[in-house]
Amino acid sequence: MGVWELLVTGVVMLLGLCGVLVPGVPGSWLVWAAVLVWSLQDPNGLAWGVLVGATAVLLASQVLRLQLPPRRLRESGATRRTAIWAGAGALVGFCVIPVIGSIPGFVVGIYLCERLRLGGHGDAVASTRTAMRAGGSSVLAELFACLLIFGAWLGAVIWG
Repeated sequence: MGVWELLVTGVVMLLGLCGVLVPGVPGSWLVWAAVLVWSLQDPNGLAWGVLVGATAVLLASQVLRLQLPPRRLRESGATRRTAIWAGAGALVGFCVIPVIGSIPGFVVGIYLCERLRLGGHGDAVASTRTAMRAGGSSVLAELFACLLIFGAWLGAVIWG
């Protein structure tokens, strides 16, 4: 597979990661579809292993999301800016502490957004709790699954 195809696959995955944060956009399935196309274009054992792993992770995240509260972030007062900060925090956390850093990064991103918006620590903590209870945990589960898939794909491309 050429450099341009890999670049397009990576861009589609990044769009899928952004799509997780936007209600109504099938971001996780876009990430999975990019892995599917990549594995079909470069059929080897590693690519198929990443595809099988991505499928298992996505199915597990969908089952987990059914157990978590539905996405009602708008009703809790969360804005698009909150989603952007949460996503950026998860991405930074994912890079600083590989894989598991996305979880605290997501929460810290929400907190920082609310701290800037509200001004005080106590109000920001209360708003962060409200956002996480109102569906932030559901978004986090889906985003974490997509980041795992993205990380596996990136690792397979770089070291495979």
